[in-house]
Amino acid sequence: MEFFRFKRDIGFMKHALIFNAISLITFFFAVFFLFSKGLHFSIEFTGGTLVEVKYSQPANLEGIRTSLEGIGYKDAQVQNFGATDKVLIRVPLKKDVSSEAQTQQVMNTLQAAAPDVQLQRNEYVGPQIGQELATNGLMALLFVSIGIVIYLSFRFEWKFALAGILANLHDVVIILGFFAFFQWEFSLSVLAAILAILGYSVNESVVIFDRIREVFRDNRTRNMTVPQVMNHAITSTMSRTIITHGMTETMVISMFLFGGPTLHYFALALTIGIVFGIYSSVFVAAALAMWFGVSRKDLELSADDLALRNADRRDPNFGAQV
Repeated sequence: MEFFRFKRDIGFMKHALIFNAISLITFFFAVFFLFSKGLHFSIEFTGGTLVEVKYSQPANLEGIRTSLEGIGYKDAQVQNFGATDKVLIRVPLKKDVSSEAQTQQVMNTLQAAAPDVQLQRNEYVGPQIGQELATNGLMALLFVSIGIVIYLSFRFEWKFALAGILANLHDVVIILGFFAFFQWEFSLSVLAAILAILGYSVNESVVIFDRIREVFRDNRTRNMTVPQVMNHAITSTMSRTIITHGMTETMVISMFLFGGPTLHYFALALTIGIVFGIYSSVFVAAALAMWFGVSRKDLELSADDLALRNADRRDPNFGAQV
């Protein structure tokens, strides 16, 4: 089903060089900011103090955040825990301030606004635990990336595979570059968003690559040049792209606007990733495959495969549903 029909192929590849140059510049800026500024890690990675409190009525989370900002904890994480009257607070470590002193600071501030607040528990999250989380998170990112590389290598001809791998690397680095430049808090939920975007982006690349391969193998397109084949294949997937990504982006923006501080950076990372995932699949992955010299000869079926396909089509049960 196509809700959006395009009568003519859009000339994406006509502007491929310009967009690839923009991508390369953006990529280098992202790498520069990652090395110069670094990521602003949350207390899940750096360590800090966890405080659980209980109120006699539903807690005002925004009021708690404002109170904690007043004593220097701008990066404090405040969220409900199990019920609306229970609150979990995480504050980052401060130099020369013990975890017990931090807990007392937090409780004094909260009791000044609500004397009935009760301390349920407090825990110290040390840097060693944070380092383990960081290591495990990076290992998860590495293994997912390796899995994608292996999948693309088996799924497509090597020029497509290499283009898809570079496009996915492009997406991840640019998301990290945004977080480094603006010093947005990088937490485990943001890492989860990046892992999700990796899969999301590679799925878009696979759809476009599959369509390009089909067009190359279609006898009706033998007179088309490589850029024309790319344009025709991408244009034919535009309806699916608009519908799928439009619906996904609507949901993510809803989380961003109404999900509160807990989901803020998670939704922000997904928003950036979806936008650049679409961009990279069209203007990075497909264009790189074209620059690498993919041709009809690379994708032509062998004589055995062609005979098998023709035999399947002559089978009266071909295409029947089981």
